[in-house]
Amino acid sequence: MKGFNILRNTLLASVTSVLLLSTAHADDALKMDLTVNQVIKNAEGKISYVPVRTAPKGTVIQYKANYLNTINKDIQDLAVVLPIPANMTFTGEASPASAQASTDGKNYMDMPLMRKVNGKMVKIPFSEYRTLRWNIKLLPAQKTAAVSLNTIVE
Repeated sequence: MKGFNILRNTLLASVTSVLLLSTAHADDALKMDLTVNQVIKNAEGKISYVPVRTAPKGTVIQYKANYLNTINKDIQDLAVVLPIPANMTFTGEASPASAQASTDGKNYMDMPLMRKVNGKMVKIPFSEYRTLRWNIKLLPAQKTAAVSLNTIVE
């Protein structure tokens, strides 16, 4: 059933991103393509990405969204959001690294997220991160911007 969860969560991530974007721009201004790949590191440390539909617990999965500006006009100050799917834990790896994170999908801060515990500031565990947001200052006409995050199957 893990495969079902990955596919279902991929669709949820896709729908969430599109809904958030369509509130700021015309529905046809941006096209989003979401890919789901297993992250594989070989003995020499080289990383490769292999499309995946199912994966066992502990597998590192990358969600990558490519946003294409389909109009003949630049888009400025674009915010794109990717949720961290259920049954997945964020690894702390995001690209671009300028991503902000949220534990509630509403309030975003620079990573690492912090909170006060017994009077001391401590890092919030990645397992509590629910969404990441990237602020793209400029997406030129007919160009693409890519964002990605890595997760581990729980």
